[in-house]
Amino acid sequence: MSRVPRQRRRTGSVLAGRTMPRGAARVLGLVVGWLLVLAGLAALVLPGPGLLALVAGLTVLAQQYAWARRWLRPVKRKAFAAAAQGVQSTRNITFSVSGALGLVLLGVPWIVQPPAPGWWPLAERWWLPGGWSAGSSLILSGVLAGAFIGYSIRRFRPGP
Repeated sequence: MSRVPRQRRRTGSVLAGRTMPRGAARVLGLVVGWLLVLAGLAALVLPGPGLLALVAGLTVLAQQYAWARRWLRPVKRKAFAAAAQGVQSTRNITFSVSGALGLVLLGVPWIVQPPAPGWWPLAERWWLPGGWSAGSSLILSGVLAGAFIGYSIRRFRPGP
């Protein structure tokens, strides 16, 4: 009796009908995913779109981890509910756009680094600490918030 040779499985695991990334693509995906998750967690308490960054990070990590796919569903649901609620009224949109614009305007002095004013009670080194990195992150947060507001208006705002 002859046996039929057993088919070998492909190398790499299959995830949702496609092969998981390997090598440099996998490492890059992990780094980007974890950076987005950490930025999202930080943005939950700092200025910035925390839930949306969490959704983006979990989406990237969900390509490789089952736990990220499980966590993605409720986080995505909450993020989209918050985005829809944020553009329900003109007042909410005005406050959101003002906040995003405020972040951009707040970041400009950090990049320009003007001298400390006369009323500043602390040493000169404590005037606008962080330099260009703090300013650029404030500006980037404001621009991202503005982009997310525009997306939310287009997706969730009821038509006229």
